[in-house]
Amino acid sequence: MIFGLSVVPGNAAPACRPRRNRTAETIAVACAGMGTPLDTRDAQAEEVIDRLLEEYPDSTISLRYSSRLELLIAVILSAQCTDERVNTETEHLFEKYDGAEDYAEADVEELAEDLNSITYYNSKADYVKSSCTAIVEDHGGEVPDTMDELTELKGVGRKTANVVLQHGHDVVEGIVVDTHVQRISRRLGLTEEERPEAIEPELMEIVPEEHWQQYTHLLIDHGRATCTARNPDCADCVLADICPSEKGDAEVDLASGEAW
Repeated sequence: MIFGLSVVPGNAAPACRPRRNRTAETIAVACAGMGTPLDTRDAQAEEVIDRLLEEYPDSTISLRYSSRLELLIAVILSAQCTDERVNTETEHLFEKYDGAEDYAEADVEELAEDLNSITYYNSKADYVKSSCTAIVEDHGGEVPDTMDELTELKGVGRKTANVVLQHGHDVVEGIVVDTHVQRISRRLGLTEEERPEAIEPELMEIVPEEHWQQYTHLLIDHGRATCTARNPDCADCVLADICPSEKGDAEVDLASGEAW
C-alpha cells in the first residue's frame, strides 16, 4: 500500500542513470530502489517540487498576453487546445480587437471565424463575447478580481479563474489543475481523486502555499517534456525513484488505473 493506494509490483527496476543536476544523494536513492515514494504525501509533494524547481528553474506560464483581458481570453481559448496554437491565434486577434467593448460589439460569427483554428471555436467565440459583454456592463470594462465574479462569466470555471487571479491580479487562492497536473499528481500518488475540482483541495493540503502557483507550471513543463500521457519517459525522469507509477517498477499507471 502506498498512501492508501494498492500498487502491484512489476519487473525489476532498470539500472539507474545519473542526470544533470541530480545530486549524489538523489542518485544513491534511485539506485537503491526505483519507484518508492516518501512516507507521507506532504513529504512526497515537497520532494517533487524541490526536484522540479531544479529541473525547470525558469518554469512559468506559456500563454502570451499584455493585459488582464488578453490573459482571460487566452485562457478561455486554451481549454482542450495547446498554448502554442492559442498564441498563434491570439497574435492577430489581439491586434484586431482592442478592449472588452470591441469583443462585446463583435459579430459572433465573425469572431468565430477569427478563431477557426482553435478547438470548439464557435463555443469559445460565444464565451468571449458574452464574458466581455458582462465585463463592460457589470464591471466597468475591467476584468474582475474575485473568484466569485470571474466564475460568473460565461465559459470561466475555477481553473480559468485561478489563472487570471494569479497572473492578472497577483492573487493566489488555489492551485490550477489542468490535464498535466491531474495526470502527474495521480501518478505520483499525491491524490486518488479523478476530477480537478476534487484534486485541487487535496493538493492545497499538501503543497506548501508558497508553491501553489509554481506547482502548476512545474508539472506542466514536466508533463510536456517527460511525463507525457501515453508514453512517459520514466528512464530519463528526475522523479522516477519516488514515483509509484514508474514503468520499471510498477505494472499500473495510477493516472488511469490501467496497466502499462
